[in-house]
Amino acid sequence: MANEHVLINIRDLAAEMLAPYPEYFVVDVRIKPTNNIKLFVDGDNGVPVEKLVAFNRNLYPRLEGANLFPDNDFSLEVSSPGLDEPLKLNRQYLKNIGRKVAVTLLDGTEKEGQLLAATEEKITIEETVGKKKEKITTEINLSEIKHTMVCIVF
Repeated sequence: MANEHVLINIRDLAAEMLAPYPEYFVVDVRIKPTNNIKLFVDGDNGVPVEKLVAFNRNLYPRLEGANLFPDNDFSLEVSSPGLDEPLKLNRQYLKNIGRKVAVTLLDGTEKEGQLLAATEEKITIEETVGKKKEKITTEINLSEIKHTMVCIVF
């Protein structure tokens, strides 16, 4: 597990780098034992690949200057969270309103439906249940959610 101090420093450097771009935000930072830093950046309307490349080129020298790793022995990957990554932040829920999501609750219960709304405390989904395909609206407190995944619909 990466040193919490190092993670906080990387997150702070990334937030500082993104400050001129309010539409983009840090979702997560992970460090592998090989000092491979993975920074996940999302945007209110997605993130173009060109921006991710620019963010990588901007952040790398900042990390070198911070001397967080001995001999600056690290690698950096900046990417957007893929569909295989759960939603973590309220901004991610907000940008996915209208999409189908699968919610796993802490007790193991799973719910699936269209994300209708999101606040700092809860989300609202519209589930389709039964043979008659009845639509019901369900509010779920974020504190009850283990993870939420965006469903791929073809």
